[in-house]
Amino acid sequence: MAVALIACIAPIADAKRAPNLEFKNLTGQTEKLSDLRGSITVVNFWATWCGPCLEELPLLSKLTQEYSGKKVRFIAISADADPENRKNRAKIDQFLTNHSLAMEVWLGADLDMLDRLNLGNVLPATVILDEQGEVVARVMGEAHEEDVKTPVEWLLNGKSGPAPTAVIKHY
Repeated sequence: MAVALIACIAPIADAKRAPNLEFKNLTGQTEKLSDLRGSITVVNFWATWCGPCLEELPLLSKLTQEYSGKKVRFIAISADADPENRKNRAKIDQFLTNHSLAMEVWLGADLDMLDRLNLGNVLPATVILDEQGEVVARVMGEAHEEDVKTPVEWLLNGKSGPAPTAVIKHY
């Protein structure tokens, strides 16, 4: 019994507050990870040139709609090189036109930011934050539905039951 309890608590003990990284939203306003506190947040890092991202984003968009009305936010943060560059921004805008996403989109992620979130250097990558901004789960590579729903449901249910897997790798 004690071993099972320790196994359930271990992922929580590893949780740490996400660094307060800054990005830009599509209108150019600064957004910070700390601004997400108060909501359960699924933060996904993607790029227009990333094949697995193209597979994953429709799933995340569907989940955004599924959790609509609950205290869950989905943010897709582009890791395309320098979104201030007109050519790169045009690629992002064209991508968003072709793939209507139901989630918020931010710009300006880079490999250093992924590293600071302990996500490695693989896209796509997803981090799930609790209402205090603590990282409860990381998905390196293309997230599957249960990779996102399990920690989100755990958080929505007051962290009752076994904690979700802290790190999932799909690459």
